[in-house]
Amino acid sequence: MLDIFDLTGKTALITGGGKGIGQAIAIGLAEANCDIVLILRDLSQAITKEAIEKLGRKCHVYASELADRSSVQNIVSTVTEKHNIDILINVAGIQRRCLAAEYPQETWDEVINVNLNSVFVLCRDMGKYWIENKIKGVIINTASLATFQGGINMAAYAASKGAVGQLTKALSNEWLPYGIRVNAIAPGYIATDMNTDTRTNTDTTYYDSITTRIPIGRWGDVKEFVGPAVFLASQASSYVSGEILLVDGGWMAR
Repeated sequence: MLDIFDLTGKTALITGGGKGIGQAIAIGLAEANCDIVLILRDLSQAITKEAIEKLGRKCHVYASELADRSSVQNIVSTVTEKHNIDILINVAGIQRRCLAAEYPQETWDEVINVNLNSVFVLCRDMGKYWIENKIKGVIINTASLATFQGGINMAAYAASKGAVGQLTKALSNEWLPYGIRVNAIAPGYIATDMNTDTRTNTDTTYYDSITTRIPIGRWGDVKEFVGPAVFLASQASSYVSGEILLVDGGWMAR
């Protein structure tokens, strides 16, 4: 039965795999026998590559600044010249909090470019490549609780993640006839480098208030995304597409 989760012979293209959730997913897929191609902003982030290669899997790294549209345009064409990509996983994302009435245009553009525009371009270009080459690929995008909730002081982030959810459904509708499945994972409150200050600050009022509202009683660990990612990337989810899988400790069901 475990064979349906096996990714032997597959290669995944992953953004945001240098740390956090993206790193956990990249290593987790490698543990399921998948080779990995990482798109990183900083090529000095070698930890993920080293961990994957220790598992006996191949890992190749390419540099790109996802906030720069021109840098994103050639990612798929460059990677597919050398690698047969079966799985695309868009994890990279940024958060910039600010009052909506004072939100700087350049900051809005940065968040939308990284969280939405780069996701669309990579999906579009990879989808086109798969369709033209009759490849039945898999796309996993990263949504958020903000896909469903507006949040506070995070207009750009909420707008981008809401759009990612709808983009996931729209692409699934168009591409399922070609054998291309498109889903998303929506993380809840996860302990990552992005929120270390919140979790370790001497004033833990905000952290405690969030924790008490999570039905499971704690923040998530990045390793808890391995199972969902392998499931959606593999034949175990062969009849699943257009879905947003919440990994949130029960937050949205509350």
